[in-house]
Amino acid sequence: MPMKDFSKRQWLTLIVFSIADFCNAICVSLQAPFYPKEAERKGATATEYGLVFGIFELVVFIISPIYGQHLNRIGPKFLFNGGIFTTGACAILFGLLDRVDGHYAFIVLSFLIRIIEAMGNAAFLTASFAIIAKEFPDNVATTFASLETFFGLGLIVGPTVGGALYQVGGYTMPFAVMGSSLFLAAIMTAFVLPEHSEPQEDAEQGTSLLQVLKIPGVLLAASSIIVTSMSIGFLQATLEPHLRQFDLSPVILGLMFVINGGTYAITAPCWGWLCDKKLTPKIATVIGCLLIIFGFMLVGPAPFIPGSTILWVCIIGLVSHGLGIAAQLVASFTDALRTSINYGFPNNLETYGLISGLWTSTFALGAFVGPSIAGILYDSVGFRNGTMFVVLLHVLVAVLVLVFLCFTRQRVPYKELPPVEDSKIAMMNSGSHSTSNGHNSGTSSKNAINIERPPGMNGIIACNSYKNRHGTWHRKESGAVLIGPYSTSYGSCESRGFLESVA
Repeated sequence: MPMKDFSKRQWLTLIVFSIADFCNAICVSLQAPFYPKEAERKGATATEYGLVFGIFELVVFIISPIYGQHLNRIGPKFLFNGGIFTTGACAILFGLLDRVDGHYAFIVLSFLIRIIEAMGNAAFLTASFAIIAKEFPDNVATTFASLETFFGLGLIVGPTVGGALYQVGGYTMPFAVMGSSLFLAAIMTAFVLPEHSEPQEDAEQGTSLLQVLKIPGVLLAASSIIVTSMSIGFLQATLEPHLRQFDLSPVILGLMFVINGGTYAITAPCWGWLCDKKLTPKIATVIGCLLIIFGFMLVGPAPFIPGSTILWVCIIGLVSHGLGIAAQLVASFTDALRTSINYGFPNNLETYGLISGLWTSTFALGAFVGPSIAGILYDSVGFRNGTMFVVLLHVLVAVLVLVFLCFTRQRVPYKELPPVEDSKIAMMNSGSHSTSNGHNSGTSSKNAINIERPPGMNGIIACNSYKNRHGTWHRKESGAVLIGPYSTSYGSCESRGFLESVA
């Protein structure tokens, strides 16, 4: 569906999400430029305040699947608003840490605030991705990528605006202003964002994250997210020491860190459109792997490339890295969602929540592991040799995805039942025993399918139920197998059993 055809409800959801994503990214990115200096002033070591940053990703990794599995019970709007309120409040509290006296009190409170903030951020992200999948079924990748653009812009604007506020009002000012902005965004979403819950009987399917991960295609998508996030974390931890040889000014050095994130923010919508309209998401994943491999080989450069590091070559490598992470992160969410539904998971909010939790959790895992391994490799083998670890991981993922594409048989789609006239349905239900020819009568009886559904549904049974904003028709009532835009099959195991029994 073109964006010009979006309903008022969809536009409202998109605008609210864009503002919330932008403000949330600003708050999340504020700590890195200002917290380490304050922590050292309180007597904290680099290891201690490094763990304060790392614990955030670890908590997101642990809590996101739990949010995803219970999304419909909690309510996506409640989870979304609660997450924003929590993140905004914690950002304000984080700005008050300079008033805490004592080394241990400072570190303990830092850990506590970051853990609670991570729980809020995980809730916000998990709910937002699930609502996107429900509200924009024909444009999941495009919409997801567009919102990631606002998140990326927030990551760029946060340190810039925060630095200006820091000069004006010290440590507390950036956190107070940006946290309050997110708080106001949360109030707006509480009043404006529509409800997205589904009837409990439609949502309870007994699905779990482990069941989703048993699907090979989803497991590959999760692996792609992890290695992509690790590549981002690797550069965050080691790029600054690597660039010291150029003796760059603080402004230029800051811009070097914006290159890959800015490229990601700008190009993500393009990859989303390609995944929705032109490319299979797994093909986009392979292209993303190749772009990241090429980028890391230039940033080092790779140890087998003769010569030393050249700044403009390093910049090209960072641009290629930004293009690659945009391709992989956008494609992986869409791919995991389509594949899980294609394997029989219900096309409803519960599945969206599971995949949203999976994406958030696996990204956080890579963001936690990446910098940790990067530091070890940098100390032991240096930056140039260390980059080969990221390169090999992406080569492995690209090869596995290509093998999967070559040897996986395309699943046969379930065909949608065409609408028929009431008189014909009545004949089918009665068995159509009275005909002018006995042979024809027997044939009609064999081919007839007894389909039970509520009165008045015959004329609209061919419509795709995801377009009904109130949720899916209950399969026990309709007995129909519908085809969503993400896969060749909408039906759950119950639907398949129904077809087999009536056949």
